[in-house]
Amino acid sequence: MIESAAEFLALRLGDDPAGYNRAARDSAPLEIWLELVTHHSEAHFWVAQNKTVPIEILRILTASSDWRARSMVAGKNKATPDMLEALAKDDHDAVRHVVAGHRNTPTSTLVILCRDTWKEVRRTAQDNLQKREKKA
Repeated sequence: MIESAAEFLALRLGDDPAGYNRAARDSAPLEIWLELVTHHSEAHFWVAQNKTVPIEILRILTASSDWRARSMVAGKNKATPDMLEALAKDDHDAVRHVVAGHRNTPTSTLVILCRDTWKEVRRTAQDNLQKREKKA
């Protein structure tokens, strides 16, 4: 278990691959995650990468200034439909692209993404809708 924000940052910023793995897999108390997302915006992407990060923290990260963190949140299995709806309106193409391919993205959101400005987002949203139709 990660015991402090400083420990998380040291694991992630160090040169030891085992430290990277701990930063990506070990849990931490909610207060530590809150400290990281509140006071260490440079760590948002790494926090979003963690496999155990609570949904409350992922919700905060949907508004991160780091598009990579928002994209990581959009790809999480535990991303909720409301989070994906919000991220579908993201300014960054890559974030919307991840949302377009997510299994939890609401159908109504996929329909909107089928009219996206970027061809890849449109194509992925259309593919996702077609897969759903075949399963139905």
